[in-house]
Amino acid sequence: MKKTLIFILCLIIIVISLFYIKYQQYKNEQKEINKENLEYEMYLNKEILGTELTSIINRAVDSNERNSVLKNEEGFYVENDRNSILIDVKMLDEDKTYKMEMFYNNGITKFVELYELIHFECTKINYNKTGRVSYMLFEQKTT
Repeated sequence: MKKTLIFILCLIIIVISLFYIKYQQYKNEQKEINKENLEYEMYLNKEILGTELTSIINRAVDSNERNSVLKNEEGFYVENDRNSILIDVKMLDEDKTYKMEMFYNNGITKFVELYELIHFECTKINYNKTGRVSYMLFEQKTT
């Protein structure tokens, strides 16, 4: 009887420990997601210069590369449900929206040269199933 009781208690302690570990992992993951989101959310409805937009694009590309986000046949990142981030830039000059890869692949320094003092505003942010920022839309405000 004593052995059975000790076995049941040990089993209960193990189960509680496993739940506690899982809960701590969940809390840490949520904290990391919130930290990452803050890096992007601070730009929502805020005007920034083209140089700062360049930094945001570089950060997004770096994040996608680190997370092995797949690209389609055209070389554009494919949105996934976990850790991709896509950025579109709507330009007033041509009333056209471009994907961040267009600027990044064609030389981000050229973008800086042309748009470093131009104002852009983040007008939209979307989130994926994990709660991470997955999409941002920046619109050109000045020419």
